[in-house]
Amino acid sequence: MSDPNDALAPKQEEEADVHFEPVIKLTEQVDTKTMEEDEDVLFKMRAKLFRFDTPSSEWKERGTGDVRLLKHKDTGKIRLVMRRDKTLKVCANHAISAEMRLQPNIGSDRSWVYKVLADYSESPPTAETLAIRFANSDNAGQFKSAFEDAQRNNSGAPAEVKEEAKEEVKEEQAEAKEEEKKEEETAEKEEASEEKKEE
Repeated sequence: MSDPNDALAPKQEEEADVHFEPVIKLTEQVDTKTMEEDEDVLFKMRAKLFRFDTPSSEWKERGTGDVRLLKHKDTGKIRLVMRRDKTLKVCANHAISAEMRLQPNIGSDRSWVYKVLADYSESPPTAETLAIRFANSDNAGQFKSAFEDAQRNNSGAPAEVKEEAKEEVKEEQAEAKEEEKKEEETAEKEEASEEKKEE
């Protein structure tokens, strides 16, 4: 230890307790509005969003975060909103219309591709082809059912009509399968008869 009376010993700096008063005092709390205050969350799930870039013909990532279906308390309309993690920047914001078709992404059972006429996440609104990918196929299935429910809600069809529409679609699918089977059977018979003629 150095002797405090030693002239050659290094001097210790004195700590100054300095306090500065702010020039402007911020007393008011500013409420930030997300424009989602009048809406209820019907569906919320983590996902990754991509958009198809036509000039380069490739998928570009839009962001990762919670995709939500929000129902307006007054109008009853449902829209899809997705914000990026951490920054909370909107990467998808569009109404869900009856014309939209969720199509499975090629080679993946956990993602869907669909087209939007006007996505309001950027200004001006643009028509986009979007792909949304979930952690697993169960989550993708839950999203699809919630998305289709939102489409029926926005189209204004009553519940009874919705059930009838489901049954009609099932019947049409069954009829289409039967027709395909008949066509295959007739094609096989024709091939067999042609082979017999050649012999």
